[in-house]
Amino acid sequence: MMSNDFNNLKNTLQDSIFTWDYFTDFEKVKKNVKKIEKELNLLNYLVGKENLEEEFLTLVEEYPKVRKILPILIAIRDDKLFSTPVITNIETLIPENKKYIFHNPIDENIKKELLIFFKESGLKDIFESKAIKNLVDYCFGVEVGFDTNARKNRTGDIMEKLVYKFLEEFCEEDKNLQFIEQATQKRIKEFFNYDINIDKNSRRFDFALFDKTKNRLFLIEVNYYSGGGSKLKATAGEYQYLNDFVKSQNIDFIWITDGKGWLTSLKPLEETFIHNDYVINLDMLKNGALKQICL
Repeated sequence: MMSNDFNNLKNTLQDSIFTWDYFTDFEKVKKNVKKIEKELNLLNYLVGKENLEEEFLTLVEEYPKVRKILPILIAIRDDKLFSTPVITNIETLIPENKKYIFHNPIDENIKKELLIFFKESGLKDIFESKAIKNLVDYCFGVEVGFDTNARKNRTGDIMEKLVYKFLEEFCEEDKNLQFIEQATQKRIKEFFNYDINIDKNSRRFDFALFDKTKNRLFLIEVNYYSGGGSKLKATAGEYQYLNDFVKSQNIDFIWITDGKGWLTSLKPLEETFIHNDYVINLDMLKNGALKQICL
């Protein structure tokens, strides 16, 4: 059993877990650009053209599907247009949902609206001046910009990746141990032939660690909080409940959490630390906490 030292946990919380791949998910960027590459190449035809408005309308009439990617050129997702009404008449100042102009069958009204979009968005000037040389490359940059909004969601992924490496090394040292990630009830039964009860059908533990010789199962949840907020208190409470639910089945529950965000919510963290058998951070993990737990 490891030392019940909350001060150690508190004083060794990580400032950062961010690796270089945190900043941009280039695989996702490439995948998103690939989906619209044909339409982008069709629009490349317009770069530097004379009679640009006429050429633009001719192109969208001949290839109406190119309209669906026009919003991406001004850095807005198509689905966001539904919740972003646009003012096109300064006299009335009435915002209207304009998503239909990129999807409905083309008629004279839609052509008129498309021209307003083309000119007032600034795209016409960009095409005329050849400020964009290739729309595929341009949209690659747009997608990189979009991806910065997903960084918060990648924090959990990075924490899981770090813990995965520790578990991998730990199981290599002790051949009696095995682990799986994204551990559902079904996967735990499939890999370890171990039955568990779950409190809800969607329950998925970040990891499950199994000691074959002792027939002992550890269910592991991991997270990282760089900033504070009310969610931390709720999270601490949730893991107290989860610890009790798992423990009632003679299964061990390990919560691996980190981040200076906890300094704003030390009381609920300490309460859970006292309540649960195993609450550790990355520094404790690095210094052999898993080995102590599995003894």
